[in-house]
Amino acid sequence: MEVTCLLLLALIPFHCRGQGVYAPAQAQIVHAGQACVVKEDNISERVYTIREGDTLVLQCLVTGHPRPQVRWTKTAGSASDKFQETSVFNETLRIERIARTQGGRYYCKAENGVGVPAIKSIRVDVQYLDEPVLTVHQTVSDVRGNFYQEKTVFLRCTVNSNPPARFIWKRGSDTLSHNQDNGVDIYEPLYTQGETKVLKLKNLRPQDYASYTCQVSVRNVCGVPDKAVTFRLTNTTAPPALKLSVNETLVVNPGENVTVQCLLTGGDPLPQLQWSHGPGPLPLGALAQGGTLSIPSVQARDSGYYNCTATNNVGNPAKKTVNLLVRSMKNATFQITPDVIKESENIQLGQDLKLSCHVDAVPQEKVTYQWFKNGKPARMSKRLLVTRNDPELPAVTSSLELIDLHFSDYGTYLCVASFPGAPVPDLSVEVNISSETVPPTISVPKGRAVVTVREGSPAELQCEVRGKPRPPVLWSRVDKEAALLPSGLPLEETPDGKLRLEHVSRQLSGTYRCQTARYNGFNVRPREAQVQLNVQCESHPKAYSPEFYFDTPNPTRSHKLSKNYSYVLQWTQREPDAVDPLLNYRLSVRQLNQHNAVVKAIPVRRVENLLRGRPPLQPPHMVPELGAPHCAVSSFVTEPDSLSPPHSWPNADNTCHFEDEKICGYTQDLTDNFDWTRQNALTQNPKRSPNTGPPTDISGTPEGYYMFIETSRPRELGDRARLVSPLYNASAKFYCVSFFYHMYGKHIGSLNLLVRSRNKGPLDTHAWSLSGNKGNVWQQAHVPINPSGPFQIIFEGVRGSGYLGDIAIDDVTLKKGECPRKQMDPNKVVVMPGSGAPRQPHPQLWGPVAVFLLALQR
Repeated sequence: MEVTCLLLLALIPFHCRGQGVYAPAQAQIVHAGQACVVKEDNISERVYTIREGDTLVLQCLVTGHPRPQVRWTKTAGSASDKFQETSVFNETLRIERIARTQGGRYYCKAENGVGVPAIKSIRVDVQYLDEPVLTVHQTVSDVRGNFYQEKTVFLRCTVNSNPPARFIWKRGSDTLSHNQDNGVDIYEPLYTQGETKVLKLKNLRPQDYASYTCQVSVRNVCGVPDKAVTFRLTNTTAPPALKLSVNETLVVNPGENVTVQCLLTGGDPLPQLQWSHGPGPLPLGALAQGGTLSIPSVQARDSGYYNCTATNNVGNPAKKTVNLLVRSMKNATFQITPDVIKESENIQLGQDLKLSCHVDAVPQEKVTYQWFKNGKPARMSKRLLVTRNDPELPAVTSSLELIDLHFSDYGTYLCVASFPGAPVPDLSVEVNISSETVPPTISVPKGRAVVTVREGSPAELQCEVRGKPRPPVLWSRVDKEAALLPSGLPLEETPDGKLRLEHVSRQLSGTYRCQTARYNGFNVRPREAQVQLNVQCESHPKAYSPEFYFDTPNPTRSHKLSKNYSYVLQWTQREPDAVDPLLNYRLSVRQLNQHNAVVKAIPVRRVENLLRGRPPLQPPHMVPELGAPHCAVSSFVTEPDSLSPPHSWPNADNTCHFEDEKICGYTQDLTDNFDWTRQNALTQNPKRSPNTGPPTDISGTPEGYYMFIETSRPRELGDRARLVSPLYNASAKFYCVSFFYHMYGKHIGSLNLLVRSRNKGPLDTHAWSLSGNKGNVWQQAHVPINPSGPFQIIFEGVRGSGYLGDIAIDDVTLKKGECPRKQMDPNKVVVMPGSGAPRQPHPQLWGPVAVFLLALQR
C-alpha cells in the first residue's frame, strides 16, 4: 500500500488552529456592574443604562476552540467623533466612576482564526442631571425708570442632563402652565446650549413679584433625584453695577504694595465679586477679599490685566478691568545700519551711518534715551542727528545718525535708557565704530556639516560667525513644516553659535538653519548656513521566533484515489528588522502514533529581505496535527544570515489593507484641516449620512477595514485631509502605486495622490487627481511615479460643497516597475483559497514558499 502526503505551503494570510475539535468564536456581552437597566430599544440594539459616577462592568463571554482572544473597543455617539484608539485585551471591561463622556457603543471582538471573528456590541447610556442655573433678563428696549415696573421679564432656566430633563415652573407653591393667563408664557428658545425653558412675564404686574422655582427632573431614572433653583423677584431687582478706586491703567514701581478696590454701585440680589488675572492666575501672594485686591511687593512679572466681575444672575455680569503696568526694562540691543540710500552693507567714509538703540520696557513710551561718544554726551549738529520712533525700527527706538561719515566720527558710542525719577536701574549698550567694524559672515566648521548621533544621546550643532561685532546666531528647522525646536520655539538664539540638544529622538532628524541676527550687529541681510542632523536607532529591537499557521484542519485540495492531499501554511515575523533574511525552511513530517519523523531542508531560491511587520497573532497552543493520511508538521524554522536594511517595503510587492490599527505606518499630516478615519461596516455609525461612502471595504466583508474622510459638519468647502506613508528608499527608477478608491455622493470633492521627495528637502508633487461622483463602486487606479530619492506618498482628500462627499481608499500597493497597461475590473473581488474568511485583521510579514513533499508508505 502506498500513501502519498502532499504538503503545499503558500502565501495565504490565515490563522492556525490547534489540535482537537475546532469551533469558531462566539461571544455574548453580559453586565455585572451597577446598571440601571439593560434593554432592547426600538431598533433592537442593546442599551446599558448607568448613572454617572457608578462603576461600569461588562463581560464578554466567549466560546470556541482554540480559546478566542478578546478585544474591547469603543466608538462615540456621532459620525464626526473619531474611533477610540485604545483597546482593552481582557474579557472583563471595568470603568470606575464612569463619566458622561465615556458613553457610547462598546464592541467585544472575539477571534481564534476559525471562521470569521465574533463581534457583539452594546450601547452604554450614562445618565446625569446637573444643577439648574436660573438667570433673569429685561427687555433690551427699556433703559430708564425703575427696572421692572411695567416691563417684560424673562426667567431663563438651563440644565445639562441625560435623558432630556422635564421642566416645572412654580410661583410660590403654585405650578405655572403655558398661557394660563395673559401675563405668563413658557417656551423653549432656539440656539441655546443645554436644555432651556424660559418663563416670560409680560407687562410685569404687582402679583408677579414673587418667588419663582425652576424644578428639573429626569423622572428618577437610575435613581437620579430632581433638582431645583429658586429666585425671588422684587421691585428692586436690578443687575450689578461697578466702579474702580483707581484709573483703568495703573503704573507702579517694582516693590510697591498695590491695592485696588472694586466698589458695587448697584445690584439686587447682592452681587458676588470675583477677581481674575490675564494671562494666568493671580500672582502668588495676592489676596482677593470681596472687592479688594492686594498685591504685596509687586514685580514686573505681575503686570497684566486684572478683572473684577460682579454677578447676581440678573442681566449681564458687570466687569471692570485694570491694566497694571510695573515699570521695567530689559533686553538692550543695538543695530548698525550702513547707508540705506546707497544700499551699502559696509561702513565707508563719506557715506551715512545710523546707530540704533532699543530696550523692551513697561511702559514703553516712557523710556528716555541718551547718547554718549567716548564718554561724553553726544552733541547735536548738522552731521549728527538723534531721532526717536524711526518707522523702519521697533517702536520707541532711539537712533543716532552720522551724515557724511568722517574719520573723526570713529569711536565708542554709548546708549543709555532710563525711566526718569523711577527706582529702575538704567540699561546701556556700547557700539564701537572703526575701520575694523565689518559685517558678519557665517559658516559651518569643517567636518561639522553632518552630525550623526545615536538616539537618546546629546547633540551639538555649530556655526561659526566672523565679523565685528559678532551678532547672535538664530537657529531654526528647514525641512519640517511649522516644526518647533525642542525649546518649543520656531527660533532659538545662541550667543556662541552652538545649538545644544539633549536626548535627541528620531523626530529631530533633519536640516537645521543657522543665520545671523539683525540686532547686536549689522542691520543687513542675514547670512545663513545649514547643518544636517542624523539620528540613528539606539539599538536593534528584540528578535522573536517566527510563528506558523494553517488555514483549515481539512485539506484545501484532495485526490482520494492517489491519497494526495494539499494543505496551506503561512508564517509571520514580529519585529522583522531584528532578524536576518530568510535562507531556508526545515520541514519535519511524521505519521501519527509514531515517533520517527522525516526531516527535509528546503532552501530558499532567493534571499528575501524581511519586511516591516505588525505585532503577531497569538501563537498556537499546540503543534497542529494534520488529518489523513496521518501526516503532521512538527517543526518549521528559519536560519539567520545578515540583518536586512530598513524601509524595504518597496523592494517587494506589498499591499496595505488597513486592517491593523497602525495602518501600515501611515500617519496623519499635522498641517491639514482634518484626519482620515479607519473603519469597517461594523464600526460605521448607524446615523451616518446616507447616499455617500462605501458600505464595506473592497473585500465585501463587514470586518474589512478601509480609510475614509467624513465630510459632515464641521467640515467646510476646501478642507483637506492628508494621509502620509512611511519614508521609502528609492532603489528603482520607476514605481507603481495601485489602490482602490470609492467616490460616491453628489458633493464629492477631489482625491489627490502626491509624492513627497526628500532628496533636497520636502517637495510635494501631484501624481494623480480625480474629482466628482464616480458611483457606489470600488474602482482601482494605477499611478506611475519616478522618485529621484527617498520619498513618501500622500493621499489627499478634499471636501466638496456639501456633506454627501465621503471619499474612501483601500488596498494600497507600492511595487517596482511600470504600471500595468490594462486596468483590472474595479468591482472584481478576488477570494483567496481556503474559505470565505475575511482578510487577516493583523496584516503581517508573510513568507511565500511552495513545497511538495511525498511520503511513501508500504
